[in-house]
Amino acid sequence: MRLLVYNICYGIGSRESTTMPVPGARYLFGGSGALEDITTFIKSKDPDIVGLLEVDIGSMRSGRVNQAEEIAKALGHFSSYECKYGDESVTQYLPILRKQANAFLAAPRVRGERFHYFDHGVKRLIIELELEDVAVFLVHLSLKYRHRHFQLRHLYELVKASSKPVIVAGDFNTFWGENEIFLFKEAAGLRSANADGLPSYPSRSPRMELDFILYGKGIEAVSFEVPRVTYSDHLPLICDLQIKGKP
Repeated sequence: MRLLVYNICYGIGSRESTTMPVPGARYLFGGSGALEDITTFIKSKDPDIVGLLEVDIGSMRSGRVNQAEEIAKALGHFSSYECKYGDESVTQYLPILRKQANAFLAAPRVRGERFHYFDHGVKRLIIELELEDVAVFLVHLSLKYRHRHFQLRHLYELVKASSKPVIVAGDFNTFWGENEIFLFKEAAGLRSANADGLPSYPSRSPRMELDFILYGKGIEAVSFEVPRVTYSDHLPLICDLQIKGKP
């Protein structure tokens, strides 16, 4: 099973446009229009499951295009997405923020999907995708160190409650790298597919390991790579995983 995880920065590219009036304006009005390049890249890797962070699901920034559905259509995948802030967040009343989402795209037959929410932090969504032999959790953790650790405790409880082998993936915002999640991994019985600690951010000169694919008992990581593509401010992660006992 090939899993690709990518924070696509709402398809606005990896650098500021010289045509924007002020720095950061591209987050409101769009930017380089990197969605086509991102879609072509993902399709070329032929993943079975795609976990996308920072997806625009239809704001004016993306030209009202639901990027999750657009990429899923190109891949011929099932799609599941939700606003990353939660139904009770004030962001639901703000036109662009309520269209900022995380998404799963999956080729295998999906047994079920669940949306969980952290109790702390602004970005609260956890998407759980249940397949025949594995459960996959997609997360985008808080920028605040204290909130991240509350979130990791919540995530630990979900992982331990799963009756199937578990994969946890996403943008962990771990500015201190893998050391920041060491205790969580040990307690949950998870290993990182990125054995060499390769950095994933920023894409043009990567220095920090913010993005992870973690896997538990009953799963083996066969291969792992961090392709050097600069369609977003993050680099994608690609991992081939083998469910033990499966041919």
